[in-house]
Amino acid sequence: MSGDQTASLIYLSLLGCVLAFWFFVQNREGISKKLQQAAVWALIFIGVVAAYGLWGDIRQTTTFNHSVNSETGEISVPRSPDGHYYLTVEINDTPVRFVVDTGATDIVLTTADARDAGVTLESNDFYGQAMTANGMVRVAPVVLDSIAIGPVVDRNVRASVNEGDMDSSLLGMSYLQRFERIEIA
Repeated sequence: MSGDQTASLIYLSLLGCVLAFWFFVQNREGISKKLQQAAVWALIFIGVVAAYGLWGDIRQTTTFNHSVNSETGEISVPRSPDGHYYLTVEINDTPVRFVVDTGATDIVLTTADARDAGVTLESNDFYGQAMTANGMVRVAPVVLDSIAIGPVVDRNVRASVNEGDMDSSLLGMSYLQRFERIEIA
């Protein structure tokens, strides 16, 4: 906390104490009723502060699920509050959350997502290289038994597992180009 913030906190605390003292001095005869009202207002204030402080977490954890229309073959993916498009895809019958990334060439799994989907890798499997926004990373080429979005199922799909740190797996153009059309509106 900076010096200005500390000074503001002290000022507001003193101002609050003075106002509370004046309030109680003016209303001495009904002090118990005033204490009850003050407690209610304090709880309301704490609730508002808590909601404001947690709002970012609440908004981020709100799930924005995709929808699949099997009659038209349309997959609708809403934009999340952080501006990305997330799609839960079943890799080898295991749900994996992907960022739809038109800037990525391949399907790229994090090591954790690959492990969860049953892909076993040894350190010598990471013999490939890929250029990322964070520089050169080692990758392991893999073949996924199945990848499914609702009723759309593909078998023996090539992908890569990134040895570096990634927040989420990437659903890149090698998979997205399988669709007739991709539209962002």
